Amino acid sequence: MSARVLLSDKLAAEGVHILEQCPELQVDNKPGLDPAELKKIIGVYDGIVIRSGTKLTADALASAGRLRAIGRAGIGVDNVDVEAASKRGIVVMNTPGGNNVTTAEHTVSLMLALARHIPQANASMRAGEWRRGDFVGTELCDKILGVVGLGNIGSIVADRARGLKMRVIAYDPFLTEEAARRLGIELVALEEVYSRADFITVHVPMTNDTTGLIDDAAIAKMKPGVRILNCARGGIVDEAALLRGLDSGKVAGAGLDVFINEPPGPEDPLVSHPLVVATPHLGASTDEAQLNVAISIAEQIRDFFVHGIVTTAVNVPSLSAEEADVLAPYILLAEKIGSLHSQLSPRAPSEIIIAYRGEIADADCRAVNAAVLKGMLSHVLEANVNAVNAPVLARERGIRLVELKEARTSGYANSVQVTFQTPEGPKVIEGAVFGRDIVRLVRFNDFYLEAVPEGDILVLHNRDVPGVVGNVGTFLAKLKVNIAGLELGRVGGEAISFVHVDTPLDRSQLEQLKELPDITGADMVNLG
Repeated sequence: MSARVLLSDKLAAEGVHILEQCPELQVDNKPGLDPAELKKIIGVYDGIVIRSGTKLTADALASAGRLRAIGRAGIGVDNVDVEAASKRGIVVMNTPGGNNVTTAEHTVSLMLALARHIPQANASMRAGEWRRGDFVGTELCDKILGVVGLGNIGSIVADRARGLKMRVIAYDPFLTEEAARRLGIELVALEEVYSRADFITVHVPMTNDTTGLIDDAAIAKMKPGVRILNCARGGIVDEAALLRGLDSGKVAGAGLDVFINEPPGPEDPLVSHPLVVATPHLGASTDEAQLNVAISIAEQIRDFFVHGIVTTAVNVPSLSAEEADVLAPYILLAEKIGSLHSQLSPRAPSEIIIAYRGEIADADCRAVNAAVLKGMLSHVLEANVNAVNAPVLARERGIRLVELKEARTSGYANSVQVTFQTPEGPKVIEGAVFGRDIVRLVRFNDFYLEAVPEGDILVLHNRDVPGVVGNVGTFLAKLKVNIAGLELGRVGGEAISFVHVDTPLDRSQLEQLKELPDITGADMVNLG
């Protein structure tokens, strides 16, 4: 019996052709369905291919009784309720590499437009003016470009900038010095990017750590006349701070393709600012990119239904049903371990050693390895990271992975111990699986504990003396932050606490917390 696939958004003809020429598929090309129409008919389809127009909410997916695969022609899956799809066993696939070049080129285009005042000069000419003296620009040659985040897109921007004879410096805590040298880029601290760069472009994902990354404090550290670019996600650059920087003259110009609110309102002061070049989220909008993502997603959907192959999924590893049942808790645990390390460690590991102990050592653990990398890299790369591309991304960034298997146990029937070799020394996180699916973090460096790896967690380091827990509780109570759970570990006069909270602390609150007596460190992490 053939699988029935719905195309609910307009797809490039080449992608449609791939699907329609597959005898195992029955394809219905119906772009432009409104939500009510989609909900009414989605129940008869095994697969659906979308772009950004179709919204696959939990409500819509509740009517999708047969649906097994969602194919998103593009990177972002924010128009898909991935959690709802996962609960229903629906694979969500995307095309993370299809528009890398296009987005990078758009960044370079904005940089050139800023340097030479091209939009403003064009508008002046259209108004019948000839104001050459008002649009004196600056050369890019020998200027310093600061790139924040050297993922796929950031690396392409850096490469193109070097072709323009710019000097490129970059901040990326998960890129090794060796990998940076291969790219011909000088790897520096974030503060140095701010202080040295003539142009600064951001290519990082939107996370708690990167929200408002370029704020008033960051702009204060920059060179007078700096120009700032954002083609990644709205909100990475604090829009109010950027406006203040432009009005004060500290920032000479900004190129923005993304905004916190899209579309921005008609009175948005940044859009109308004379020193801003703004475009309506055009990073992926080229004929070539749309063709690439259409062909890629069509091939993925075809291969999924014809061969049972999952090549680029954002919510499941590439496993058989039997393997997934056994490895699911280990994959979950491994991703939490990688995420925890990434949120707490400021530098990239050069090597990751994953040791499996107990019965799990007999299994094929490649999907678990990938989960460690996925959890770690998801917090530092602007593109979606999944179990398929995480190992490739890690290798590209000079991170070596070593797998060890030991039949002996470490006090637990089945455990996964991950050692991250960092410039500051080895960082060890170990987790264990109890029963079929109960996962716990049981070791953090020299501390042993049994912590639940989920939700917002305040990670505290303190001297092991009386009164610390009480002081922390009082501090959180004053902030009206409720404690949902607490796990402790102690060794050699020092202690660590994993404090589960209902509301995460912001940066300012963390700094205040660090001033309490006997507190030696405080960080917020989110483990989903």
